[in-house]
Amino acid sequence: MDIPTRQEVKGILAEATGRWRPLLMVAAFCGLRALELRGLRWVDIEAANIHVRQRADRFNQIGPPKSEAGFRTVPLPSPVAAALDAWRKECPKGDLVFPNGSGNVERLSNIVQRGYNPAQVVAGVTNKDGKAKYGMHALRHFFASWLINRPADGGLGLPLKTVQERMGHSSVAITGDVYSHLFPRGDDSAELAAGVNSILG
Repeated sequence: MDIPTRQEVKGILAEATGRWRPLLMVAAFCGLRALELRGLRWVDIEAANIHVRQRADRFNQIGPPKSEAGFRTVPLPSPVAAALDAWRKECPKGDLVFPNGSGNVERLSNIVQRGYNPAQVVAGVTNKDGKAKYGMHALRHFFASWLINRPADGGLGLPLKTVQERMGHSSVAITGDVYSHLFPRGDDSAELAAGVNSILG
């Protein structure tokens, strides 16, 4: 599994321009799937939350999320909300947050080829051939790793159940199977001793 580092994501977002920056911010910090990003409506965004209620499939047809768990509410960090507010003033008229120039569903290929990949290349996030290093889904993996990693490592340190809900997985087992390797497994002897001592006084 290829997961962008914090510095790589920072570089990509710094080089993303126009509508691509808020879109990539939502992908990285809210964990929406590409299908969900393309189907996201302004009515689904509140001051502090994004409600995932629909998606746009590969044929640009609007429909429900891929599973019941896909219907979810994801916290919206204030810097991302600010970027969305700024983008809304320039966004083509219509219901969608990230439409094409005509206000219709944007193609995933356009998002990748016109926004995501160029930002990676300019930021130096490339493979040995000088091409963009990551696919779009890598930002979702980054989001999961950010949720899971300990605060000392720059993450949020959230429990597995919360990660499952924010990712929109249909079960905890799926989240565990995909991301179990990210949960800390270091020596916790010091924490255990401290915990026992706090009980025994």
